[in-house]
Amino acid sequence: MNNKLKIGLIIGMLILFGFSAKYLYTEQLWGYWPLAFWGSLWSILLLLLEKRWLNIPSSSQLVAWGVASGLFLGLGFPPFPSFFFMFIGFVPLLLGERILAQHKEGISRWQVFKFGFIAFVTWNIVATYWVTNTLFVAGLLAIVPNSLLMSIPFVCFHIVRKRAGDALGYSSFVSFWLVFELIHLHWKDLSWPWLTLGNSLAGFPSIIQWYEITGVFGGSLWILLTNLLIFFIVVNWKKETSNNRNQLLVLSALIGLPILGSLIRFGTYQTQEGRLAEVVVVQPNYEPHFEKFDIDQRTQLNHFLSLSKEAITDQTEYLVFPETSFDGIWQNEINKEILIQELKAFVQLYPGLKLVTGLGSYKRFYPGDPVPQAPRNVTRGNQKITYESYNSAIQITQGQEEVPVYLKSKLVPGPELPPFGNVTRALGPLVRSLGGTMAGLGTQAERSVFFNENGTEAVAPVICYESIFGSYVTNYIKKGAQAIFVVTNDGWWGNTAGHKQHLHYASLRAIETRKWVARSANTGISAFINERGQILKPTKYSVDATVRHQINMNKTRTFYSIYGDLIARMAIPWSIFMYLLGIVNALKARIKKKEIA
Repeated sequence: MNNKLKIGLIIGMLILFGFSAKYLYTEQLWGYWPLAFWGSLWSILLLLLEKRWLNIPSSSQLVAWGVASGLFLGLGFPPFPSFFFMFIGFVPLLLGERILAQHKEGISRWQVFKFGFIAFVTWNIVATYWVTNTLFVAGLLAIVPNSLLMSIPFVCFHIVRKRAGDALGYSSFVSFWLVFELIHLHWKDLSWPWLTLGNSLAGFPSIIQWYEITGVFGGSLWILLTNLLIFFIVVNWKKETSNNRNQLLVLSALIGLPILGSLIRFGTYQTQEGRLAEVVVVQPNYEPHFEKFDIDQRTQLNHFLSLSKEAITDQTEYLVFPETSFDGIWQNEINKEILIQELKAFVQLYPGLKLVTGLGSYKRFYPGDPVPQAPRNVTRGNQKITYESYNSAIQITQGQEEVPVYLKSKLVPGPELPPFGNVTRALGPLVRSLGGTMAGLGTQAERSVFFNENGTEAVAPVICYESIFGSYVTNYIKKGAQAIFVVTNDGWWGNTAGHKQHLHYASLRAIETRKWVARSANTGISAFINERGQILKPTKYSVDATVRHQINMNKTRTFYSIYGDLIARMAIPWSIFMYLLGIVNALKARIKKKEIA
């Protein structure tokens, strides 16, 4: 890149950065401006530091390839209608790694790490810039740590390829990435599986019907293998014409056959045997930053009930309110809470009605009780009270005194779960501004479901973030859930890509389990999703709305519901073997060098 062009780009990015920074400083709601802010800041850093960052003659080309990979991968995610970018997203990254590995002077692992980091920061900015709308620091903490973590399997692949050769090395690229995604699903402190590769196909349910067998890791494996094959075709294009033709045929089959099979399954799928139940979902539309938690609960309750009355019929069996619809409910004596009593009275007006709602709740602990996971303490007079806070859901059933409570157990790192305890304690004021504390929230050990009055049917109360964890949701199905109710508050992200991605991810859960999904979102998008993963009757964002539909309550158990993430689990022993083989080969090379010397 010549200096004049570079200077022009830097000036342009500085202007964009200035406008976006001013907007973030002066406005309360930011919308798409975080994308401009992070994108321009990252562009300025790359333009200024490009040669120092990699410090090799081909640094400009490598930076361009890293950015290209990040853009392809970011644009491959919903709501962009361009999932096909995922099939080439890693190709520039693999080409760049090949250059680094063949460099005459030898390249350190740190250089490879930095090259990968370029791609992964770009990817995270393009796909998840909207996290910044919850809180500025939240955006930074979502982009940078995740990019650092993504760079680790890339470096591990580079190490194995250099030590064990191309065949085993490139297979390790697939297995390392799958294991990384699996870890992101199951570890606690920084779990952020939002960018699992298989999630990128969520906007096109007709081509991923086979997720009922593989789950999203089937999509991840498909994307990784396709990238590798395209990479091999690009590298070998000028060498062997006949081999190129064969590779193109294999590529066509690799991409085309899963899509064709899925389209056939999509077109011929028969709704599972079950009973139809009428469900109403409510979207109250309270902006969460400056409205939802400032309006008194009496006003909100009246609004909820008014919306509900407009949609409920004599056939309505379930009424669904969004996440944290109401707050300040003590579980110890939940039936004595005035708000619960009023909700019970409302349910009594409609024969057979059951209300499922999100709730901010608390539980007091007395001497002799089990020690809470996330204890909080408050002093009233001379008495010290220990309690725990929850993001929960309840079901109120006509004619039943008991109010079952479910506790959200996949918590959002930061506002609900302070990662690494003492290390992040200094962020307490920022976390509290999002409604959490450094104590975090309490959880429950196993999934639980809400049964109907006869105990013959059940629904899964999935709260917000939990809906992006495929194998986690299958645990509700194993407990007897015949439909999935997602209660969420996506308004934290504004009217950007975030709430649209979250909606589409619910389609994945519908396909994996072949269960209907009823989705109630505070500000949108509320909708129903059928067993094929098709989104039905979606509401508009930022409007008051109710939606009514009949869903199929079925007892189907898919292969994925039973066996979960087999593909990713199978990658674990292969990854361990690959890395150990790399260590052995390195030791052999070191011994041989000493013998020669």
